[in-house]
Amino acid sequence: MSIHGILGEQTTDYPTEYSPETLYPIARSMGRDAIGWHDDKLAVGIDWWQAFEMSWLNSQGISQVAIARFGIPASSPFIVESKSLKLYLNSINFTEFSGWDEVQALIAKDLSACVQAEVQVELFDLNDDLNDKATGLLIAQPEGVCIDEALANSSDKVALTEHPDASLLANENDAERSLEDFQKSSQSSSEPFSFYSNLLRSNCPVTNQPDWGTLAVSISSEKPVNTANMLRYILSFRQHNGFHEQCVEQIFADLSQYYQPSTLMVRAWYTRRGGIDINPCRVSDMSLLPKPSRLIRQ
Repeated sequence: MSIHGILGEQTTDYPTEYSPETLYPIARSMGRDAIGWHDDKLAVGIDWWQAFEMSWLNSQGISQVAIARFGIPASSPFIVESKSLKLYLNSINFTEFSGWDEVQALIAKDLSACVQAEVQVELFDLNDDLNDKATGLLIAQPEGVCIDEALANSSDKVALTEHPDASLLANENDAERSLEDFQKSSQSSSEPFSFYSNLLRSNCPVTNQPDWGTLAVSISSEKPVNTANMLRYILSFRQHNGFHEQCVEQIFADLSQYYQPSTLMVRAWYTRRGGIDINPCRVSDMSLLPKPSRLIRQ
């Protein structure tokens, strides 16, 4: 996967005038073709972007600041490259607006045009009660069992792999199965098993910089989840070059194929870069879509 243009350059001119042309669309098909699995099933969900460096001018020329959240549907044919979004948001820092609604409407129009789908835009005033759970900006904790210690009793060294390795999900070693695994074995397939890991890491395909995130999964399947194998699988992403959205879709596809789940939700909260964090979520059914939230590292 390669991206051309100014996005990978080390030095960049930051626009000081409104510049919607800086938004750089990337076809979702680039990542989905590499996965090679049911594009329509990977298009169910949403990508939440949270921007913490939002600013513009009011009619008096006074800087206004806010926190923004953008909701991009997974069905959109394009995503927006994150550096280009930062450049775009910077370009309105010295643009005058009559009110918050005008800012919100303009960003929604420009982002929707870029990804060719309707983008939801929310602006949050720093003077509001941002701790209200309804905003989703209250620091939350992922639901379920943390599997980061699932290999603590294993003597095997985890190898670095260049690409994600779904075969690790089928590594048979019952001695490493945790208490949660056996509890899951006794559950019916209608009862979801929820777990998370803070050890998700991949590389940006534009800059090759590391991207860190927390991964959460809720799954209903006849197959029990071996958390040791699951952790090995998550760690296999450490040297993978892929956008946040593509990594979550790869995980969704791999878990779907191996577990054949009746329900599945895969989401990730990635740490902030350039004042923006990206939080993709894919679900087997839109009724499973959780609310947006932020974690301690964001």
